[in-house]
Amino acid sequence: MLNQRQRPILLALVALVVIWVVAIAGYAIAKHAKVTPEKIHTYVGSVDFNHLSAADREAAIRKLAAMLNALSLEERRSLRANRLDWFNEMTDQEKSEFLEATLPTGFKQMLTAFEQMPQDKRQRVVDQAVKQMKEANEKMAATGQAPPDRNGLSPELQEKVTKIGLQSFYSQSSAQTKAELAPLLEEMQHMMESGRMMRGPR
Repeated sequence: MLNQRQRPILLALVALVVIWVVAIAGYAIAKHAKVTPEKIHTYVGSVDFNHLSAADREAAIRKLAAMLNALSLEERRSLRANRLDWFNEMTDQEKSEFLEATLPTGFKQMLTAFEQMPQDKRQRVVDQAVKQMKEANEKMAATGQAPPDRNGLSPELQEKVTKIGLQSFYSQSSAQTKAELAPLLEEMQHMMESGRMMRGPR
């Protein structure tokens, strides 16, 4: 039989053990639930996208978009460098919806800021973003995370983006062109968040 002094000590110990068990279980669940590029590849490989009904395709695309949005910029770069099979199997409408769903946060603000820049500054921003994309791709290729031939945006697209303006060009582009622009948009968004887009490259 516990006396009056021992009972609070025992209850405190039991409470401490319960807290530790809950914390460890929560950590394990969170770690298991965390989205990674590997989990996305596993998911994409486990679904026969071409044989899904229209409703199931829509649900699968929504799930894939949500998984992509949970990744960091570096993880998205890695995943994009290795390409996802589904994109080529999507209809143009599905591609457009998927790209809209996976645009970076603050995308519209970045477009507006870019449009307000003079053409020479837009050119510098695009050049800097492309340079950073190439450096990131080279780094990933060196560590085996990406094929060595992913060098970013084509010179033709760079020129159009600079001359026409990103917002105008993006709104008129096909889903395939938007997909090619996606890495540039993410890089520019990252530059805007860090303040480098407003300062411009040195």
